[in-house]
Amino acid sequence: MKKKICVVITNRANFARMKSLLIEIKKSKKLTLQLVLSGSALSHRFGELENELSKNKLYPIARSYYLIDGSDPIAQAKSTSLAISEFATIFYKTKPHLIITVGDRYETMATAIASTYSNIPLAHLQGGEVSGNLDEMVRHAITKLSSYHFTTTKSSMNRVIKMGEEKKRVFFSGCPGMDLLKYCEKKIDKNFFDKVSYTGKKFLFDKKYLLVVNHPVSTENSKTNLNSINVLLKTLKKVNFHKILFWPNPDAFSDVISSAIRIFRERNTLNDFTFVINVSPENYGILLYNASCLVGNSSSFIREGSQLGVPAVILGKRQSNREVGKNVIYCDYNSKDIIKKIDSQIKNIKIKKEKIYGYGKAAKIITKILEKTFPITKKQITY
Repeated sequence: MKKKICVVITNRANFARMKSLLIEIKKSKKLTLQLVLSGSALSHRFGELENELSKNKLYPIARSYYLIDGSDPIAQAKSTSLAISEFATIFYKTKPHLIITVGDRYETMATAIASTYSNIPLAHLQGGEVSGNLDEMVRHAITKLSSYHFTTTKSSMNRVIKMGEEKKRVFFSGCPGMDLLKYCEKKIDKNFFDKVSYTGKKFLFDKKYLLVVNHPVSTENSKTNLNSINVLLKTLKKVNFHKILFWPNPDAFSDVISSAIRIFRERNTLNDFTFVINVSPENYGILLYNASCLVGNSSSFIREGSQLGVPAVILGKRQSNREVGKNVIYCDYNSKDIIKKIDSQIKNIKIKKEKIYGYGKAAKIITKILEKTFPITKKQITY
């Protein structure tokens, strides 16, 4: 009998991290993929994923709508509670042998709680990592609710073991998102934006550009998030490069970021800005690879950025104490410092590619382990 592996997809970044694994599990003769599509992955506002899944012949067995509209932390807390209820119902009906979740977001916590109280083993990807924001606490809580761990770095693997997890349940696989980068190291076609939903200036990739992604920081307040994005936007206007700017993810205070971007876009004549909601993981990788500099607070600038050897200026505290490559320098939300560090990074031609987050074979490694493993939930702390 094939083992039923349920993978919960909650947002565009979540899908990018899991795509290669979804495809590999589907190909397996010993596993059956149960794909659950949920949260902002079902919202056009944040980059609906249904069409992207269909292109890859990945079809959900269930959909879950739990995302409460609103930018305050209470909306995030209530979305979590709804997601727990939704996932518990789905798991009861589909009866998977193992559930897979990734990362450190509130939907991941909801998946972990529903899985644990349904007595279904949970496999967690990206456990043991260090970061800023609310993610730090959530990630480690999920680790303790998980039965199996697939870590993206060797240091992360060691941290998970130090948290009292059994060594035989902890595996260094690398991040499945790195598996896709082999398709990304190529020049961009000048007609790239003919296939992408965007507003602002159509960019022909005939000159240098910055790729900008700035998510909210949930542990800070609305005022601080607003000040940060306004400083960044005003600074970018002064920088003499084209800017490709992505909308933020649906964390608490995302409406603050989105609203500031809309106001900035409507009140200014912007001939060197392109605004994007979503692209496929491979196209996002191509944008990363060809950028002159990455600016903002996205973890992709650290993970994929180091693997591709692209200079990045990481802003604020969202990614504090991450394992980073030589492509990264940190900066506060200070206009003069941001401009100075962007200029410095663009001139840095000595950045080498670093395989900190895996070797591009994570999906195959994880799938082989799942094929051999008979999932169980029972575990105890090792000290």
